[in-house]
Amino acid sequence: MGKYFGTDGVRGVANVELDALLAFKIGASAAYLLTQEHKGAGKAKLLIGKDTRISSDMLESALVAGICSVGADVELLGVIPTPAIAYLTIKHKADAGIVISASHNSFEYNGIKIFAGSGYKLSDALEERIEALIDDFDAVPKASHEKLGCVLKSEIDPVIEYTDHLAETISGDLSGLRVAVDCANGASSTTITRLMRLLECKAEYRFYEPNGVNINDGCGSTHLENLQKRMRSGQYDIGIAFDGDADRCLIVDERGEVLDGDRIMAVCAAHMKEQGKLRGNAFVATVMSNMGLHAYAKAHDMEIKCANVGDRYVLEMMLKDGYILGGEQSGHVIFLEYASTGDGQLTAIQFMRILKDSGKKCSEIADEVVPWPQALINVKVPNADKRTIAERPEVAKAIEAGNANLGEGRILVRASGTEALVRVMVEGVDAARVEETAQAVAKAIEAVVAGV
Repeated sequence: MGKYFGTDGVRGVANVELDALLAFKIGASAAYLLTQEHKGAGKAKLLIGKDTRISSDMLESALVAGICSVGADVELLGVIPTPAIAYLTIKHKADAGIVISASHNSFEYNGIKIFAGSGYKLSDALEERIEALIDDFDAVPKASHEKLGCVLKSEIDPVIEYTDHLAETISGDLSGLRVAVDCANGASSTTITRLMRLLECKAEYRFYEPNGVNINDGCGSTHLENLQKRMRSGQYDIGIAFDGDADRCLIVDERGEVLDGDRIMAVCAAHMKEQGKLRGNAFVATVMSNMGLHAYAKAHDMEIKCANVGDRYVLEMMLKDGYILGGEQSGHVIFLEYASTGDGQLTAIQFMRILKDSGKKCSEIADEVVPWPQALINVKVPNADKRTIAERPEVAKAIEAGNANLGEGRILVRASGTEALVRVMVEGVDAARVEETAQAVAKAIEAVVAGV
């Protein structure tokens, strides 16, 4: 992670940590570097999409100004999910695609994610070059006269093109399925209703009326309580919840039980293996993935490769080793056959296709994957300290004692790539010891932060 870029682009409180000036510099620096290889007769072209935050318009305007200042053109696609920008960047042969979103964070945050013309997120090396130009902004060549860029009149209908693409990834329709949908008052509110109509689902939507400040507010994939309650009413076969930019999805079964990304991946991987489509009979997860997922994979003669946390690192391993399925517990799942990045709506309909074909209840499919007891505690730690906090003697001692207390299990302490947090994850066979250990390690970190 660099000075500006975390594991998922640049992110911070809008107009405080991520202001219009920084967005201008990001737009200019990224456009300059990403368009150096542009071989067309005209100017380079970038696409911009955004989520529903009140600050997205401000940052969009600043990005546009920066991009045009170095002689590149822009097409504005409005509110649209992150994976739609990745798909449309490839389809329309744009030089890059930019998404303005802070994903699952609350409305006061915003972020800037950049896709290369390949539809993949930028490499660490390219992000470092962009950061160097931001810090030495006078080195960025500026255009003038007729070489200035402009905002093009877009001929792309992002909602139609993207939802048509998603619908084509499964055979037949999903008629008969009763679906409860939580749009997180985010970007999926622009696309999910058309997608469900295309697939002939009977869907009921909530949290699909964004007002600029209600994104992820008590809803979406990070706040599932409302969806769980709806599912227990007995009116639906499956519940699906997206985050703010719809690049992740979590599922709730008819009992109100949550299926995280691990369990979703396990079901999809087994299905792909049965169809002979799971390359190498393996898929990519992360070091945070539940040991129950590993047990399920072993029982089904599949192998799991573990990447660092962050969908970009999952993707890097998939591309390097030739796998076509990978993802994270958080619900970022990458189906490389159809998408170059995690896609919540794609994940939902792939699972729904399996559900309908199985003739089973969602809970019956979910129960095939038995997760180990796991506790995850987020501890506030300043960004300057979060990457080294686990090395402090007090914390190291708590981890050592925790491992002894757990017996069979593990402790993982890692810095968040997007927030001033350290995540303490504990996993084991005894739920009480797991929770006790997680609390002890978290308290040790809190004490160090407080200077006790």
